[in-house]
Amino acid sequence: MAKSFLDELFGLEGQVAVVIGGTGVLGGALAEGIAKAGATVVVAGSHAERGAERIKAIEAAGGKAIYLPVDVSHRKSIEELLAQTLAKYQRVDMLVNCAGVNSASEYLEVSDEDWQRVIDINLRGTHWGCQVFGGHMAGHGGGAILNIGSVTSDKPLSRVFAYSASKAAVISLTQNVARELAPQGVRVNAICPGFFPAEQNRAILDAVRTGHIMAQTPLARFGEPSELVGATLLLLSRTAGSYITGAAYYVDGGFTAMRF
Repeated sequence: MAKSFLDELFGLEGQVAVVIGGTGVLGGALAEGIAKAGATVVVAGSHAERGAERIKAIEAAGGKAIYLPVDVSHRKSIEELLAQTLAKYQRVDMLVNCAGVNSASEYLEVSDEDWQRVIDINLRGTHWGCQVFGGHMAGHGGGAILNIGSVTSDKPLSRVFAYSASKAAVISLTQNVARELAPQGVRVNAICPGFFPAEQNRAILDAVRTGHIMAQTPLARFGEPSELVGATLLLLSRTAGSYITGAAYYVDGGFTAMRF
């Protein structure tokens, strides 16, 4: 009984999920978790070799997945991703916007080029994903979108100014899009990871390891990518997450302070 209850509450059987950024460390872990919950997963990203490795891992665990290329710096590429997914599966039930980049420097040394690149990928790419896939979901019975914020969305952190600004904006975007699309049955939420081993967080993690930044959490460690899966399944689930939209869930080990 317990297993059937949990399957009913959190299971994603028969649904199709697209994970943009699924070739990365965090996105890949989310793709694997979503597949284990029963969904067919489109692992979307710009690294075909990493995509093939992730598909192999998902299939080895008994899941179903394919890789499709996407470049979130071009709206047309995201539109093509939607079109290819629909051609293959005739439906999209879930989208995870997990593509992201970072750039670390002292504030007075932040270049216009680095600032714009981070904003374009982290914020504009998320906006395009929400608009393109959310528009489809709104016209086809609803769905769920999960964006990726950060512990820096509302907490200052040295040397990652554009990243922090972009993630704060992602949370605002999530709340506003959730309000806009709720009448059409589209739920839009975000998770805000703390310190996890991911490409976009490497600058932060290096600063912590070298002592330039002292991060304090009650759990006194970095997070493991798999520890994001539980919150992800809650927010994507039609049953467990049915009354949750516009939320930003922090998965940060109880982050309490940061010293420079």
